[in-house]
Amino acid sequence: MANSLEHLSFNHIDSATVGTIVYPPGGRYGPRIQQDIQLVLLHTGSMEVTIDGVLFRLEPGNVALLKPGHIEHFTFADEQDSWHRWVAVSVQPLSVDELKALEQVPFSLPISEHLNRITDLMLSIRSEHADTGTVMRSLGHTAIQLFLTELSKAQLQQDIHPSVLRAKSYIHQTFKENLSLPLIAAHAGVSDEHLVRLFRKYEQTTPIKYVWHYRVLRAIELLAHTGLSISEIAQRSGFQTSYHFARLVKQQTGKTPSEIRTSSWGKGDSHAE
Repeated sequence: MANSLEHLSFNHIDSATVGTIVYPPGGRYGPRIQQDIQLVLLHTGSMEVTIDGVLFRLEPGNVALLKPGHIEHFTFADEQDSWHRWVAVSVQPLSVDELKALEQVPFSLPISEHLNRITDLMLSIRSEHADTGTVMRSLGHTAIQLFLTELSKAQLQQDIHPSVLRAKSYIHQTFKENLSLPLIAAHAGVSDEHLVRLFRKYEQTTPIKYVWHYRVLRAIELLAHTGLSISEIAQRSGFQTSYHFARLVKQQTGKTPSEIRTSSWGKGDSHAE
C-alpha cells in the first residue's frame, strides 16, 4: 500500500471546492456518481455510504476518501443531526497507475488537526473572497496529499509497538527537558529494560540515543532557519553545554554547527556564537 501511494500526485487539478452541511435526523442523499476525489469530514451524527453496493460506515471524528466513477448513496443518523464538511478536487483523467493506486486507498482514518485547519481555511477564503481559484486548487491539493501522508504514517505505526509510539511522542514533546530512561519508560508504561529491548527491535537504537538524535535534528532546523546564536540553540535543544552540542552535531552530520549554518545561509554572516 505504501509503495502505491507514490503514484498519487494529482498535479493536474482543474478545480477545488469546499462545503459544510448539517443533515437532519433520517437524512438521505443519492444515489449519485462521484465525479471528484473528495474528502468527507464527519463531525457529529453518523454516516453510512453504500458504494457500488458495498456498505461503509463513517463514525464522527473520521474522514473518508471518496473516489471518482463510483455510485454512492448516503444515509445519516436517525436520531440526531449529522454535520459534515467536504473538500473535493476535480482532476484531469488519471493514469492507469494512479487509478490502480487510488482504488487501494482505505476508506477512512481519524481527522487530524492539520486537516481540520485546512478545511477551516478553505471555508473562510471561500466566504471572504470571490476569485480564489488558484488558492483553492492549491489548498485542495494539499488536503488530499495530507490525507495520503497521514494514511502512510498510520500504516507504518501499525507495525510499531504502542509503548515505543508512546515513548517517542513523549520525547518529541519534552526533548528540551532533562529526560532519563526511567522517566521515558514510565510514560511508555513499561520497565526500563523492556523499553530498551523494544527500541532496539523497532528503532535499531536505544531510547536515550533516540533522544539525542532527535535533539540534534531539531537543533539543525534552528541553525538553518533562525538567527539564534549557537549557544542559545544548544540550550533550547536540551544540551547542557555548547561543546556537547557541537560534538554530537559533528558526529551525526559530519559538519560543525557553524558549517551547517554557512551551508544553509550561503556566504552571509554565520558567526553568531
